[in-house]
Amino acid sequence: MIGPGGKIIQEIQRETGTTINIEEVNDRGEIKIFSSNKEAIDKALAWIKGIVAVPEIGETYEGTVKSIMPFGAFVEFMPGKQGLLHISEVSWKRLDSLEGVMKEGDKVKIKLVGTDPKTGKLRLSRKALMPKPEGYVEPEKRERSDRGDRGDRRNDRGDRRGNDRGDRRDNRDRNDRGDRPQRQHNDEVKSEQPQQPNEGFATGSDGGAADADLSL
Repeated sequence: MIGPGGKIIQEIQRETGTTINIEEVNDRGEIKIFSSNKEAIDKALAWIKGIVAVPEIGETYEGTVKSIMPFGAFVEFMPGKQGLLHISEVSWKRLDSLEGVMKEGDKVKIKLVGTDPKTGKLRLSRKALMPKPEGYVEPEKRERSDRGDRGDRRNDRGDRRGNDRGDRRDNRDRNDRGDRPQRQHNDEVKSEQPQQPNEGFATGSDGGAADADLSL
C-alpha cells in the first residue's frame, strides 16, 4: 500500500487531492483519508480498495486494455492486476483479429472466469456479459487422433522388440542345450586317450627314468 519510499501513497494523494494517514493499531493497519471533497475521498477509497482487494472468480470488473496481442488482449482490471482476454472471449462472433474491435487504452467491462492451470494467469471474458445469439451453436472441439496413432505405433514397436527378444532368447536356449552335450563328449574323448610319455625326461640304460623321483 505504501510502496517503496511511499511512492504509491504519494501518487494516490497527488492524483486525488487527499491526505492519507496509515497507522498500526492493535497489530492492524488503519488507513484514514482526509479531504473537503467527498468525490476525492471516494476516488482515493476506491483506489485503495483496488490495491488490497483480491480478485474473485465470477465477479465483474471494468478494466483498461494495456496491450493487444494476436491471440487477445491484456486488461488491467485492478491496480497492478492484469488478466488475459482471449480473442475467443471478446465476442460470440468469430474474430480473426482485434483490429477495429478494441485498442490500447479502451475501457472494457469484463468478467473474471478463472485461472489458466498451466500459467496461473487470470482468464477474462467479455462475451460472458453479452446475451448469447439465438441459434448459436458451440464450435466442435477437434479431436486429435494423431496421438492415438502414435500410441499404436509405440505398441507395435514394443511388440516387435518383445518378439525379437523372445526369439533371441529361444535361439540362445536351444544353442546352449545343443552345445553342452558336445562339450561333455569332447571331455570323455580326451580322458580315454592314453597319456604320452614326457619326451623331455632323460632315460637310463634300463629304460627307467634317470631321476628316481620321476620314475613311474
